[in-house]
Amino acid sequence: MSYGPPEQPDHGQNQPGHGQQQPGYGQQPGYGQEQPGYGQQPGYDQPGYGQDTPGYGQPQGYGQQGYGQVPGYGQAPGYDQPYGYGGQIQAYGPPGHGYGAPSSDDRTWGLMCHLGQFLLGFIAPLLVFLIKKDESPFLRHHGAQGLNFAITQFVYLIINFVLIFILIGIPLLIAQGIAQIVFLIMAAVAANRGEYYRFPTFMAWPMIK
Repeated sequence: MSYGPPEQPDHGQNQPGHGQQQPGYGQQPGYGQEQPGYGQQPGYDQPGYGQDTPGYGQPQGYGQQGYGQVPGYGQAPGYDQPYGYGGQIQAYGPPGHGYGAPSSDDRTWGLMCHLGQFLLGFIAPLLVFLIKKDESPFLRHHGAQGLNFAITQFVYLIINFVLIFILIGIPLLIAQGIAQIVFLIMAAVAANRGEYYRFPTFMAWPMIK
């Protein structure tokens, strides 16, 4: 019986001791303090990373300034103003019909400049050149081309007449006559279209411009 009672107090002491373990284990709230401390990481993330966000957002501001200056670089329309210089070139053309599209009157004169050689020879382009050279660059061009063609063909004609005596001039005269017809028609068609036709060098030596 004396053995029984001592065990009860000792066992009771174990209970408080074990109970002390519960409060001691209950110090986990101290570990819970780590949770708030660990929870401070969101707080640390919010200011720190938040500061990065505006700091990183500053490139947006840089984009607003530097990239926003692209409209300033978009002054390329202002750079298009050199086309105004090109416009001056166009403005240089119109005097005396300029280098623009020739009038129907000029095209008719250009047509007769070449077809007239079948009837008047070099006189047709000579008249066009002398009368219209100061009024229209288009007719000046065709008049000069017609004169160069007529003079060159006249020289060929003399050479071929000389070659007739050695029996080579006759076929050359025939070839020359066909070439004259073909090239004069081509030049007349081009003049009627308002084109600046140029004879091949071997058919019209560039003497008059």
